[in-house]
Amino acid sequence: MEISPSSEFVVQFWGVRGSIPSPGKDTVRYGGNTSCVEMRVGGKRLIFDGGTGLRMLSKDLLKAKSVEAYMFFTHYHWDHIQGVPFFAPAYLEGNCFHIHGAVPPDADSMKQHFCDRVLHSNSPVPLQELAADLKFYELVCGDTFKVDDITIETAPLNHPNGAMGYRVTWQGHTVFYCTDTEHLPDRPDENVLHLAREADVLIYDAMYTDEEYHNPKSPKVGWGHSTWQEGVKVAEAAGVKRLAIFHHEPNHSDDFLDQIETQVQEVSPGGFLAREGMIVQVN
Repeated sequence: MEISPSSEFVVQFWGVRGSIPSPGKDTVRYGGNTSCVEMRVGGKRLIFDGGTGLRMLSKDLLKAKSVEAYMFFTHYHWDHIQGVPFFAPAYLEGNCFHIHGAVPPDADSMKQHFCDRVLHSNSPVPLQELAADLKFYELVCGDTFKVDDITIETAPLNHPNGAMGYRVTWQGHTVFYCTDTEHLPDRPDENVLHLAREADVLIYDAMYTDEEYHNPKSPKVGWGHSTWQEGVKVAEAAGVKRLAIFHHEPNHSDDFLDQIETQVQEVSPGGFLAREGMIVQVN
């Protein structure tokens, strides 16, 4: 697909699954690729996370003679970086990628972490084959910065080893990419509420149902993920227009996710479950 005109703000989901890819006959409609979301904003391409969905996006990017895009990583758990070694445009001269993320405590720089750990130890392709121009930007949770006239706000999320949420605002419209995060047991997460405030779209990590999260036989408390019911609460409290349920549990079938979407839409008009390939116009 060609990049959207400079007057549009579009979100496309390339990977919507959490934890591990889950291909198969039971996940065809929603998709089995892990986290990767693209925002085409004012003529620019912003890419959030590099799960296996990034490989699908790369096929689309290869249609262009040259590509400039801005990449943002929430964190570096495997399901958010699996697609990076297979991101074909990074191996082509003439392309340029602006890579943003927090520097892990045990890394010297974003560039060192990205090249030596995200790529080198996981890729069969030698690093010297990277022909694109890679530019690195080190972020700290809480930073606010601009990509031309696009404003991006960040905040820490509640996830093991940490994660970063991204709020993207352009010409009065906002999308908040909020994965991976776990709601707090006794109060709303002020970081999440702040970045979600009056957003047009909230992309929320709702990996579980409340019943699964609190299941006494296999509780998910402390695993760093939330529920769709908590997503509805955040959307209501923050005045969000549309709630997008994201980071689907790998064992949730298409039929099960259909049931969740029905429940979501009963209590959150305009809410939906993200599907691989889905395009959402932000207005």
